[in-house]
Amino acid sequence: MEIREMHLQGWRNYDSAALTFDGSCNVIYGENAQGKTNLLEAVVYLSCGKSPRARSDRELMGFDAQEARVTGHILSREREFVTDVHLYRGRRRKMTVNGVTAKNGAALSDVLHTVFFAPEDLFLIRAGAAERRRFMDTSLCQLRPRYGEALRQYERLYDHKTRILRDSEEKPELLELLPEFNEGLCRYGAAIVSYRARFCAALAEHARQAHYECSGQREELTLTYQTVSTVTDPLGSQADIYGALREHMEGHQAAERASRLCLSGPHKDDIDVSVNGRSARQFCSQGQVRTAALSMKLAEREIHKNAMGEYPVMLLDDVLSELDPRRQEYVLNRISGGQVFITCCENDRLDTLQGGRVFHIRDGEVL
Repeated sequence: MEIREMHLQGWRNYDSAALTFDGSCNVIYGENAQGKTNLLEAVVYLSCGKSPRARSDRELMGFDAQEARVTGHILSREREFVTDVHLYRGRRRKMTVNGVTAKNGAALSDVLHTVFFAPEDLFLIRAGAAERRRFMDTSLCQLRPRYGEALRQYERLYDHKTRILRDSEEKPELLELLPEFNEGLCRYGAAIVSYRARFCAALAEHARQAHYECSGQREELTLTYQTVSTVTDPLGSQADIYGALREHMEGHQAAERASRLCLSGPHKDDIDVSVNGRSARQFCSQGQVRTAALSMKLAEREIHKNAMGEYPVMLLDDVLSELDPRRQEYVLNRISGGQVFITCCENDRLDTLQGGRVFHIRDGEVL
């Protein structure tokens, strides 16, 4: 899977640009605020119809532009596709794949998959459990549609239960509804735990190898899935997980009613991240944290490849900063298989680049 060409009109700070990419490594360099990340953002949009940064499509158009257009020539599953996205001020966007209307972002994802690493992904390690749950959910929803449905149903029931507990002081009769909601939460929760456990097992294996190589064989990354304490074997059957979730929920019933909060379920799951046996969140340097987050993204890429039969396009934004020369060389030359895009500020880091293409960006122009 690769994007061979991309044409931009009115996209962010690009009035007009046409780029032809290498099938392996593409390095985009330039000073800050010149438009490097905007290029990666356009590739992501072609893969899902959504920006990883903007809250609305209006933000993606140039200041004076009334419309914006991104066209990508893509090779996927040994077939050629042309994905075209047309954004307008004041009316709905148009998206097509080979001239056929794409109704939503899922139609674009059928053609192009991307894995995007941004500086904000350092929060994968530094921030709380919610960021790591979001990482699992985002990846699994792309890979497993049934997971997405289970997650939506769980969140719907969770919201209802939260309202029941919150309002139960004034309306105690609402508590009679809890057993029905608890049953649904345990049923869908068991599916969520099962999917997450298998995802994390594969993630841990691939991330450990990537981190070991990137650190020059000096560091070992360990990822451990953490869920409800009564679930002793998250890789077991969903029936067993369901029973363990019910046991935990029944044990916390009084506490939930007293606090009027949902205290039991996979909505509190986490991934414990450690390097050489020590908590990455507490003890790792910034370079080690960046390496660990990158390794998790590279592992996600391997999981997608195993599921789809080909690598997704890897997008690495400002990944080289705070990495020592050994780790920079790994990023530039040792990420094998598939197409990779890398942005950086200085071209003096590119001396070790052994192939691919280099693009210099200045004020929305490709020099």
